[in-house]
Amino acid sequence: MPVGRCPKQRSEATVPLQRGTHGLLERTMADSTTHSSARASGTWVLIAVGVGTFMSALDGSVVNAILPVMREALHTDVATIEWVVTVYLLSVSGLLLGFGRLGDVRGHKGVYVLGFGGFVISSALCGMAPGVHALIAFRALQAVGAAMLFANSPAILTKSFPAEKRGRVLGLQAMMTYLGLTVGPSLGGWLTQTFGWRSIFYINVPVGIVAVALSLRFVPRDVPAEAGESFDWTGAVLFLAGLVALLLGLNQGHAWGWGSPAIVALLAGAAVLLAIFVAVERRVRAPMLDLSLFRHATFSAATASALLNYICIYSLVFLLPFYLLQARSMNPAQAGLLLTAQPLVMMVAAPLSGALSDRIGSRWPAIVGMTVLSAGLLLESFLSPQTSLTHIALGLAVCGLGTGVFIAPNNSALMGAAPRHRQGIASGVLATARNVGMVLGVGLAGAILTTMLTGHSEPDSAEALSLAVSRGLQVAAGVAAVGVLFAAIRGRNAAGNSPAAAPPHASSTSHG
Repeated sequence: MPVGRCPKQRSEATVPLQRGTHGLLERTMADSTTHSSARASGTWVLIAVGVGTFMSALDGSVVNAILPVMREALHTDVATIEWVVTVYLLSVSGLLLGFGRLGDVRGHKGVYVLGFGGFVISSALCGMAPGVHALIAFRALQAVGAAMLFANSPAILTKSFPAEKRGRVLGLQAMMTYLGLTVGPSLGGWLTQTFGWRSIFYINVPVGIVAVALSLRFVPRDVPAEAGESFDWTGAVLFLAGLVALLLGLNQGHAWGWGSPAIVALLAGAAVLLAIFVAVERRVRAPMLDLSLFRHATFSAATASALLNYICIYSLVFLLPFYLLQARSMNPAQAGLLLTAQPLVMMVAAPLSGALSDRIGSRWPAIVGMTVLSAGLLLESFLSPQTSLTHIALGLAVCGLGTGVFIAPNNSALMGAAPRHRQGIASGVLATARNVGMVLGVGLAGAILTTMLTGHSEPDSAEALSLAVSRGLQVAAGVAAVGVLFAAIRGRNAAGNSPAAAPPHASSTSHG
């Protein structure tokens, strides 16, 4: 072979290699750009949903904190002003499952953004309410928007992030919830004192507008997984009526009397309506609640664990203020500051536990979390009129740690156990478990408190109140112990990162 041709041959041989290397480099750079864009987009999705989560938690905690101020300003009685909170709770709870299913049928982004817009508009209407009855009506309207947010935000996050990041993302969402609960009472007090009680509703408007804009821009426009199916209106109406009757009976039982005709009728009616609802859902082609989800051991156990966890938390939230304000004669500001120990620890623990569950699975974090919560409630139950504030703060911190460790892994397991086309239903089930647990916790704690005080010779004494609160917390500790068993039922490899809910390919989603 002539020597002079060798350089030419080498050059010709090198050209395909250079082209191949250049193509590989271009593909690598394109993939890197795509992944960077996806990470940036995911961050903005989390911010958009996180702002909504924070704002809704803030709104609830603020309204609860300033009810006495609103009662005085609107010249009404305690029984009437309580409906500002009650109508919101009942409406949200009854609509969660339906709006979750609507997200599956019509697309989660559309339902979420529409709900956010409704929440902002109804917040402004609440601020402009001329009287207490108008305020109650506008709060019911606000609850409709809130239910659309609550029922679709977990589904949006689950679909927007890969399965191996689900625990961390849901933990960060939980952190935003606890942040809203933490700053709500103090921010609400400052706004009310500076600008009046109406400002707590007006503050939602500018923040909400920004969040809606972020959601429109960055939340992926999902193709409805069940676009061909119709919405189960019969099931939606039955569930709404049955759950509202149940929650109203539980909420008002201690006030109206558990044996009163109204409470008996409400609870009996709820049992009949919910039984009919289950029968209808078993027969309809496109059910609002897919009962087959509960055949999955992880889904059922995670739902039951969530319900029991919220029963415990709201028993504590209901009982301890009675002890601090009445048995210890603390003022509201002092009691509120002490009570922030719990959500502060929860806010720190939730994202860390969520990230850990992505690595080791959801089972052990859920078991440990419920165990710590049970221990914290038991520790907190040793109350007397002389109990040190350090002991109370420590008990609250332990309860907060247990809940923070439990929430994100359990939520991740529940969402991961549901197939992609049932993510909206799973979100609705999760949110419904939270609200039902809230009402059951308050009802259980209220019944124990009332029974213990009624049977005491000096029901108004600090000793009687301390004993009644202690018994309620001990019962809650027992409920948490049952929650440990449900947390352990899920499969040993339940990591909560099932690929069933993995995010869609780029070709099937768009931003806008």
